[in-house]
Amino acid sequence: MNDTVTLEELEELRSGPKPPKIIDVRRQTDRENDPLTIPGSEWRDPEKAAEWGREYSGSETVVYCARGGSVSRTVLAKLREQGIDAKYIEGGIEAWKQSVKKV
Repeated sequence: MNDTVTLEELEELRSGPKPPKIIDVRRQTDRENDPLTIPGSEWRDPEKAAEWGREYSGSETVVYCARGGSVSRTVLAKLREQGIDAKYIEGGIEAWKQSVKKV
């Protein structure tokens, strides 16, 4: 299973019959410093992914952090341990912001 989803793949998934749940898993301080979010996403504390992860059982889930690095990979691992079908956005919200600027 591929761990990542590109922004183009995300848009395809979002326009499909059963869009994925999109979760902002940036650290609280990163989120406070840059409150911009991907539309339709919700923030969840990455440190507590083991607690909230089961809420997404049965849903395709896409997570993102600031740059698509260690936070996303750590949350992804915790979600998959719980049997959640999850991926993370390549480049995180920074890649999304750059793609929005191009439009």
